[in-house]
Amino acid sequence: MAGNNRYDVIIVGGSYAGLSAAMSLGRSLRKVLIIDSGLPCNRQTPHSHNFITHDGETPKAIADKAREQVLKYATVSIQSGLAVSATKVENGFELTTADGAVLATRKLLFATGVKDLMPAIPGFAECWGITVIHCPYCHGYEVKQERTGIMSNGDIGFEFSKLINNLTKELTLFTNGKSTLSLEQQEKLQKHNIAVVETEIAGFEHRNGQLEQVLLKDGSAMPLKAMYAKPSFEQHCDIPVQLGCALTEQGYIAVDMLGRISVPGVYAAGDNTAMMRAVSLAVAGGGMAGAGINKELVEESF
Repeated sequence: MAGNNRYDVIIVGGSYAGLSAAMSLGRSLRKVLIIDSGLPCNRQTPHSHNFITHDGETPKAIADKAREQVLKYATVSIQSGLAVSATKVENGFELTTADGAVLATRKLLFATGVKDLMPAIPGFAECWGITVIHCPYCHGYEVKQERTGIMSNGDIGFEFSKLINNLTKELTLFTNGKSTLSLEQQEKLQKHNIAVVETEIAGFEHRNGQLEQVLLKDGSAMPLKAMYAKPSFEQHCDIPVQLGCALTEQGYIAVDMLGRISVPGVYAAGDNTAMMRAVSLAVAGGGMAGAGINKELVEESF
């Protein structure tokens, strides 16, 4: 195989975790290729928060600046495209892209994130990441003291209600069907004036993603400024599973502190590995994985 198609590390996914890992590796003089499809999960989100030095910037601005800084390291390059398969070979891996290119690498890092599965509720997808939000640390301050909803049920809905109650006292829990809250949980919510609505949601009325009210299937409507929700998800890339990596019970790629997975030579970092989804945590995970990969390369060659 041609030498220019051989790398120390190929990183699949060029968002925050992938770019952070690439910087660690570039500063260690590793030849790195980032393959990125250009479709980050937060592309609809207007502003990123809770990341010092970048608070309030757009996700794209943060990624663009990171990409510019990473590409200053001569051994790092980025290629637009989609990785479709990978095979274990004698000295590492061969990765194939959608356009048929076959690339050789000693190590693989998957920073591919997850794909959110939007519920079939009109308006949900259009508001997702704008006023239908997943994280109080990322978005909660911007809707503090506003009329707010939570679309959840049972233990998760109860825990979410406790957390959001600190940000607003105008809070309603929408179970979107029969409540599975325990009697004790219901009494605790009632004590804190958190209403529980069991009527199924018919739709989200909005203006360009700005939520105005939630429409219920009984014909009623409730004005809201924001709705917290945790839709189900799937791994955005199935190559790690093809290679034999293990997933957690929740569906995340199982990794250790340095991002190593159950397949030797393969790493993962970012939203595909952790329930807490935040730019700062993705950057931290990518940095740890980059250091872990470099250490492994050092041990193999020293």
